[in-house]
Order: sequence, then C-alpha cells, then structure tokens
Amino acid sequence: MLRKEKRGEDMAKGLPPVRVLVVDDDPAIREFMETFLAKDGFEVTSLGDPEGAADEVKAGGYHLVVLDLMMPQMDGVEVLERIRKVDTDVAVVIFTGYPSLDTAVRSMKLDAVDYLKKPFNPEEFREVLDRVMRKKGLLRTPEENLHRVIGETIRGLRKERGLTLKQMARRTGLSVSLLSQIERAESSASISSLYKIATALEARIQDLFGEY
Repeated sequence: MLRKEKRGEDMAKGLPPVRVLVVDDDPAIREFMETFLAKDGFEVTSLGDPEGAADEVKAGGYHLVVLDLMMPQMDGVEVLERIRKVDTDVAVVIFTGYPSLDTAVRSMKLDAVDYLKKPFNPEEFREVLDRVMRKKGLLRTPEENLHRVIGETIRGLRKERGLTLKQMARRTGLSVSLLSQIERAESSASISSLYKIATALEARIQDLFGEY
C-alpha cells in the first residue's frame, strides 16, 4: 500500500507549470488574462510595455506568449520579430481587435501558432492552449488536473476560514510541507490525508474535489 501511494505521489509531481507571458497595453485585458489563465493552472506574467518583451522571454523560460497586435509603443509583429531573435521555440498566440490578411500572414511567417480576434471565445482559446501544450509535450493528464483542482479547492477553503498552513498542520497532524505540496498539486494526498484535511476545514471529503 505504501508503495502504491509513493508511486501516486511521483506521478502527481507531473510536469512543471506552463509559463505564459501576456503582452498587452490594456491593463483590463492583462488582468482578465491573468485571472483566466491562472484559474486554468498556468503560471502567468504580464507586461504592459512591449519594449521589454524580448528580454523577458529571453530570461523567463516561457512556454507561451500571448501578444497583442496593436499597441501604441510598438507593432505586435515587430515584437514577435524581436522575440524570434532570442527564442525560436516559444509558442506565440497573436490577439487583435483589428485582424487583417497582411498581419495574419506576417505573423504566421514568424511561426505564430494562432491568430485570434478580440474579443475571443474562452473555449476557442482553451483549444489553442491544448494544441500548444500537446505540441510542446506539456499537456496534463486527467489525474494531474484532478490534483490541481483538489489543491486549489483546499487552499480556497483554508483561506476562507482564515487558517494558516501551520494551523492546518496542528489540526490534521500532517506536515506543513506536505500540506503545501498538496495545495500546489506537487504531491498527491491519500484518502486518509484528505479525510483529515476535510475534517479540519469542517467540510465533506467530496467538497475537496470542487466541480471535478
């Protein structure tokens, strides 16, 4: 039994977070994208000034760049050209409220993976993200998604109740380190651990699975 749980923990560590850089001069768009992508489990950084995009990509180890096409400081295609000089592999999705055949062709020549019109359909964008992750070998398994949902739900319930990880550790008898790893989906939790966590949160164990 212990061997099985250890194997489950190893699998739950899974893949590193998918890092996304959002480049858009509109703060409302950046805030929306940060919330939207973070909710889906991505690690998000945003930039309002496209001048720094290439340097950020060079230093940041990103898997995906979401790039606005029309920005007052610099044309999005020019930003993409600069990005390609420092990283030929990072996936780039172009967003624009002013689509044109010319910019679409120029973007695709610079190996943009998609060219989407604003406002975008969230499900359509999720399909683009899935395609990017599949191409890069980053697509998460259903088990990994389940661990992410459980971790986010536990963290949300803990914060709603104003509890720290240290207080949760006292209530459950589990270590702070393990609780932190479960919340970050870096380790799986046994049924026994989930029961202790649910009891400490005054919740049902099924509540920890969110809407999964």
